[in-house]
Amino acid sequence: MVDDRLLERERQQIEQIRQLDFEELQVEEVDDFHDSSDDDDRAATGADSSNQLTFDTCLASLHTYLGDVEDTHNRMAFLEGGAILTLPLFYLDGVVLFPEATLPLRVIKPNFIAAAERALSQVDVPYTIGVVRVFREPDNGQITLATIGTTAEIRQYRRLEDGSLNVVTRGQQRFRLRRRWIDVEGVPCGEIQIIQEDLPLRTPRDVFETLGCVSNLSQSLSHTLPSNSSSRGYGIRDNDSDATSEESFESELSPTERRIHQSVIDSAYGRDIMDESTSSDDDKSAFQSDIRSRRPHLNYSDSIGNWKQSENVGLRIGKSSALGRQSHRGEGSKMCWRNELSQFRRTSRAFLPHWVYRMYDSYCLAQRAADKWKQIVGTPNMDGLVKKPDLLSFYIASKIPVSESTRQELLEIDGVSYRLRREIELLESFDLVRCKTCKTAIAKRSDMLVMSSEGPLGAYVNPHGCVHEILTLNKANGLALYGPAETEYSWFPGYAWTVASCSTCETHMGWLFTATKKKLKPKSFWGIRSSQVAEGTC
Repeated sequence: MVDDRLLERERQQIEQIRQLDFEELQVEEVDDFHDSSDDDDRAATGADSSNQLTFDTCLASLHTYLGDVEDTHNRMAFLEGGAILTLPLFYLDGVVLFPEATLPLRVIKPNFIAAAERALSQVDVPYTIGVVRVFREPDNGQITLATIGTTAEIRQYRRLEDGSLNVVTRGQQRFRLRRRWIDVEGVPCGEIQIIQEDLPLRTPRDVFETLGCVSNLSQSLSHTLPSNSSSRGYGIRDNDSDATSEESFESELSPTERRIHQSVIDSAYGRDIMDESTSSDDDKSAFQSDIRSRRPHLNYSDSIGNWKQSENVGLRIGKSSALGRQSHRGEGSKMCWRNELSQFRRTSRAFLPHWVYRMYDSYCLAQRAADKWKQIVGTPNMDGLVKKPDLLSFYIASKIPVSESTRQELLEIDGVSYRLRREIELLESFDLVRCKTCKTAIAKRSDMLVMSSEGPLGAYVNPHGCVHEILTLNKANGLALYGPAETEYSWFPGYAWTVASCSTCETHMGWLFTATKKKLKPKSFWGIRSSQVAEGTC
């Protein structure tokens, strides 16, 4: 039933395209939006202009320019992580394929036609090919293949009279390329190993539920309090059962973890203890010197941030300082520290506070990434993927408007949380689109326009078999047009395309698409090749 509904929807969309083709071509002059007066008034997101669209963005994602295609059946299920197998390979220049992303192909070279035919007929992994990015080294110009690629499942295909094939594939799983060769039939092949993806976890909650509470403060503070602290009223009672619990906890730690755990307690408590409790400057200096001597084990935590300024610090340093200021030395201070000891016993035994673990919580990062995407790009809405951080990380990586080398970097990151953190960083820093060759600013972040239901960046293939990943923009600067507007093989039904190059270095940057109907909006937009986008995003 689901397949029938999808086929009916596709038939309706194809009928819309045919209606556009029957109408007379009416190409209007493109407005000169290089000098538009409302440049400074535009919002910082690309969502505003999408509200004015009359173009059906679902049409671009169907790749109808490939003609009628046949669906494949009995597709391969996901392969087990770590599995080693041999697949026909496709080396693509300027393309980085991610799991769940769509990749159209126009296969015209004999060796790749043979590779596609083998994928259509193979039994062990039916309809599956390996896609690897090929690029030229900037230093020596040597052509190199990436070591991390993605398997692609052939979803639709069409054999043409000249022997070529039109193919629509979808990314499946990442793999490591172990070795490659050309077989006797001229088919490029590779031995690959499927990468075992990690599962997104709620790290903070797991840590705090598994670990118990610190109960024996005497052992922790005996290394930090000065030798004369007991005479100043800081006596601490021992508890055998609590001591056993704490020793059991520390015995499970590695030597490095034990040093970190001890150093965190020493540094977090020692400074507040001395700020409020030491009566002489000499004692304070001696104590702080002792603390500094223990600090080397805590170097990495210093880079995380100031413990006292965290809202969720489990050690409650701020409360300790407040209690210390309200108490007097002697018996008052003793009572204060007994109360503080009670608070400390109820604190989690994790080495770091809750906010540190949240920095690597996949679900928290997924929410941040989705919010940032909504703020900058606007559409499509990704709230449904927040509960699936692994899929969300791949989706953003496949659509984020950055250079292909940066996207290859995202593909090679192992770990959902690390990939999401990098994507958030890129979204926050992304500001300008520049020419890769001459670094001329082409557009701003606010100029992004979503012309496909799959996002602001997508892959399209031309009649010569070259695949281009293009970023769609509402406006662009510093580009020159070459040749007449053409409607044949247009990636966006109802629009004619014109070649656009950088005015400064004359590098082919992409195309200008102009509407062929008066009622079609936007009247024009730009498609910029991601392979020609500079590395820097600001």
